[in-house]
Amino acid sequence: MTMAPARLSRSTVTGYSLGSVGTGGYATLPGLVLAYYLTDTLGVAAAVASVVVFAPKALDVLINPYIGFRSDADAARTGTRRRFLLLGALGLPVFFALTFAVPSGVSTLAGSLWVTTAFVCAAIAFSLFQVPYIALPAELTDDYHERSRLMSWRVALLAVAILLFGAGGPALRELGGGGRPGYLLMGVVAGLALGLGMLAVWRIAPRTNDVGPDPSDASSGHTMADSLAAVRSSGPFRFLLGAFMLQALATGCMLGAAQYVATYLLESEGAVSILFVALVAPALAVMPMWIRLVRAWGKRGAYFLASGLFLASSVAMLGLLASPGPWVYAMVALAGTGYAGMQMLPMSMLPDVISDHQNATTGSVRAGAFSGVWTAAETVGLALGPAVVLMILAATGFVSSTAGNHVTQSAGAIFGVVIAFAAVPAVLVAASMVALRGYRLAAEERSGRNQ
Repeated sequence: MTMAPARLSRSTVTGYSLGSVGTGGYATLPGLVLAYYLTDTLGVAAAVASVVVFAPKALDVLINPYIGFRSDADAARTGTRRRFLLLGALGLPVFFALTFAVPSGVSTLAGSLWVTTAFVCAAIAFSLFQVPYIALPAELTDDYHERSRLMSWRVALLAVAILLFGAGGPALRELGGGGRPGYLLMGVVAGLALGLGMLAVWRIAPRTNDVGPDPSDASSGHTMADSLAAVRSSGPFRFLLGAFMLQALATGCMLGAAQYVATYLLESEGAVSILFVALVAPALAVMPMWIRLVRAWGKRGAYFLASGLFLASSVAMLGLLASPGPWVYAMVALAGTGYAGMQMLPMSMLPDVISDHQNATTGSVRAGAFSGVWTAAETVGLALGPAVVLMILAATGFVSSTAGNHVTQSAGAIFGVVIAFAAVPAVLVAASMVALRGYRLAAEERSGRNQ
């Protein structure tokens, strides 16, 4: 495939970044309200609701690599990934709205089956968009620093989307009167917003006449096993993926334990919102800093610094064991500064890895195979986070309680909460930095600033 010009236009950067409205909104809103919708509106048992919520994540692990393979084959044949992007952008709003559109009068079983079917279809539609979306930067520009610029805007807008959907989704539900009508209004409006953000990416994606199929490219003759073998053969990808997956798990643990920190150490359920904003909001302010550091140190060096900031703040938050208090918000904001870099930098390093591999294999189209494995690994990391938190709480004697009737937890249980919130993320990020030491790439060497 012919590479697009190095310098990205403002419209391309804006259009690509708007895709974060779709990815950020979809990642945030169901996690925030879907379980509660199932248990407190449809009357679904908590154990059954957990299966409904987790099923699409398990499906992602299976289908994302396949979607990546099919996206590559389509790009090799037609010269564009626009068809996959469009299918996802048009399908997700429909199935997202249907997820929250269970009719009145249906049984609990029928309601749970309705939500499961609609949410699985929404997950498939999202994957049809997300996998080529992650692959796209490698085909938009071949410039090392332009990819950083593109990802800095994307991650900044991602933070905005997470904050807006996190606050706006429940507000829409209340505007609609709560209950089933409120959830339906939320599903329709939020679904349309998701779709519009995704369509912006489809609009700026290379068209057939911009990036044409290469007659010498044999990608369309490769099997999925060939694609996965090619991904495994990339040493830089293995190290980068290992670091990113460990950090996804670390983030999942911190977010999964945040409500327990708010309730049992800060003594306010609502404090979780402040913790959430403190972690996500710094991305809006610190992206220019990470861009400057990339130019000074290279992406790998800047990634080490971002990881180090997150590690240091996690270790500092072990102080909750001795003196819980509002000071923790400052430490979470420091972690958020590192977290912003931990999102932007590996996402801008991934297209470097893809380009390096494609240059070494005479231009075979593999971006979708890489992004399919990448998104599947990210899903596993984030999904395992809450499970790790629950296992730690169970091992340290945490006692469950009914709504509004929180029991006094033992010292051991409080210790478990802090370990899950701070110590485990610190250990995981430290391990990710060890993995990152193995990352070596020609683009980093050419920058002359590899650390």
